[in-house]
Amino acid sequence: MISNHEIDYRIYGEEMQCVEVELDPQETVVAESGSFMMMEDGIQMETIFGDGSKKQGGFFSKLVGAGKRMLTGESLFMTAFTNVGHTKKTVSFAAPYAGKIIPLDLSLMGGKVICQKDAFLCAAKGVTIGIEFQRKLGTGLFGGEGFIMQKLEGDGMAFVHAGGYILEKQLAPGEVLKVDTGCIVAYTQEVDYDIQFVGGIKNSIFGGEGLFFATLRGPGKVWLQTLPVSRLAARILEYGTYKRKEEGSILGGLGNLLDGDS
Repeated sequence: MISNHEIDYRIYGEEMQCVEVELDPQETVVAESGSFMMMEDGIQMETIFGDGSKKQGGFFSKLVGAGKRMLTGESLFMTAFTNVGHTKKTVSFAAPYAGKIIPLDLSLMGGKVICQKDAFLCAAKGVTIGIEFQRKLGTGLFGGEGFIMQKLEGDGMAFVHAGGYILEKQLAPGEVLKVDTGCIVAYTQEVDYDIQFVGGIKNSIFGGEGLFFATLRGPGKVWLQTLPVSRLAARILEYGTYKRKEEGSILGGLGNLLDGDS
């Protein structure tokens, strides 16, 4: 059995974080395209097809795995960073927006964690990055952001990123947590994920929170984010497209002048 590369790391920053990975000679870390920040001399960067794990096998298996990654909106290719020197070297990866980087030791989590499709940042070589389809009919039809998710498998370190503040919840057997689908970052494989109708005509029409929310049933561990990037993008788009809701036409124009928007 081939285990994952064992990597050491350090996370810097508060709201805009980066993770520095320390590689021994011949150790490798793989990352999503665009997450690279900096590296020391002696580290070799290589674009690879898929995630570079041994589990992928031949070319056809790699092609299938890469094709699945396209369903989550990710690139067919990833970048591998290998220490080709004779001493320890570091390489750093930056978070794409304000939030937190979450280190996940898969060896302590049953070898598998399921996460949102845009959450993965980087991992030790040998960690398999695939997709996880939610098999239940309700989840598939109404799950929205939670229908197609990524799965991280192996016994090494992986790093995911989420927006805002991160809450960790340890669910007891049978304990249920009801969550907005966009606020789910990751959960361990024992957690049962489903979709539930909000209910009530006033909630459905005037609630403004959507018609469905996710239910997470324990046992297991879940990670939640306070600011999904989709929610942030929607607010920015709304602010830049429409006039202020809280002000009339005269006050709104005056406010824009004071803000320098006109």
